[in-house]
Amino acid sequence: MAAAPKNDLYRHHVEKISKLSFAVGVYRPPSEGGSASLLLRVTENCPWNKCTFCEMYKGHKFVYRPVEDIKADIDTVRAMVDEIREVSMKIGQEGRLNRNVYRALLSVDPFLSENYCFSNVFSWLYYGGKTVFLQDANSMIMRTDEFIEVLRHLRKTLPGVTRVTSYTRSKTLSQRKPEELKAIREAGLDRIHVGLETGDDEILKIIRKGVTSAEQIDGGKKAMAAGFQLSEYWMPDLGGRERWRQHAENTARVLNEINPHYIRSRPLVPRQGTEIFEDYRQGRFHISSPHERLEELKLMIEMLNVTGRVCFDHNMNAWTGRNGGTLFHMDYEGYKFPEEKPRVLELIHEGLMVDESRHIDIKELVAMGSL
Repeated sequence: MAAAPKNDLYRHHVEKISKLSFAVGVYRPPSEGGSASLLLRVTENCPWNKCTFCEMYKGHKFVYRPVEDIKADIDTVRAMVDEIREVSMKIGQEGRLNRNVYRALLSVDPFLSENYCFSNVFSWLYYGGKTVFLQDANSMIMRTDEFIEVLRHLRKTLPGVTRVTSYTRSKTLSQRKPEELKAIREAGLDRIHVGLETGDDEILKIIRKGVTSAEQIDGGKKAMAAGFQLSEYWMPDLGGRERWRQHAENTARVLNEINPHYIRSRPLVPRQGTEIFEDYRQGRFHISSPHERLEELKLMIEMLNVTGRVCFDHNMNAWTGRNGGTLFHMDYEGYKFPEEKPRVLELIHEGLMVDESRHIDIKELVAMGSL
């Protein structure tokens, strides 16, 4: 009698995995470890969804997910983890995750490679299974007691997790009581990412951000006091040629007040389907040149008095250095301030000395639709 195929030893585990699924979205910050982070959708889309520069959730309604559904998704992840580990044991890998385990799983069900839930969990385990990112745009909008229940269940069910992160809005942080934020932090949310964009009140109104600079400062300070690791994102050239100076000055002013752990640069690229793109296309909004953007950045950095890190961890920070490479290094830790502030200013000066034609012009990216 012919021997049974080797994968029959673990076929039933793979069949179970193939039937498991949970809610997972698309978006997360680049600094959240790429494939190393488990993605869990605790809310769907954006509860505000009015910013003139953002197309991420346009046409999609915000969904406040029931706590029991979220907890069931966490349980599903746990079940998938257990089944994957069982396959690893059956093929002699002692629970380790590697390419041999991946090949064994696909030998039973090749379509697992197209299963986004499986791919997310396997990659997360492969890279250590340590970090979780809670989607979508503003998880902090959840009722405090419900958010705490979700976080506690997550930490209990996946005890190997060392960091849990999410997006939130300055407005939401400002509306939260300090004791609520502290309770959420203690329940297991470690890091939050906030889209500051600008600290200028006129520009905030124009882009319909739905928050004032005073609320940004209040929310940021509350987050810091509660013990979160805070990343604030700003958007060079969001004021265009007309408002570049006030954009730089007031963004620095707000960030100085908050003094977050990380300040991350996300230069504006008007995206098709947004109002700011239409303003640009019809000549109502004027994008700055690469050198003009560097002048704006120079002013902002000169005025910045913080003790965190300033990062250029996105390919839209596409200025060119004298040797032809990127002007700034693009790792997630960036430059430590105030110690490396002089170095950043030196690099900006270097970029201004490079012929402007050697820098990537954002207008070209817009024209190509390369977003």
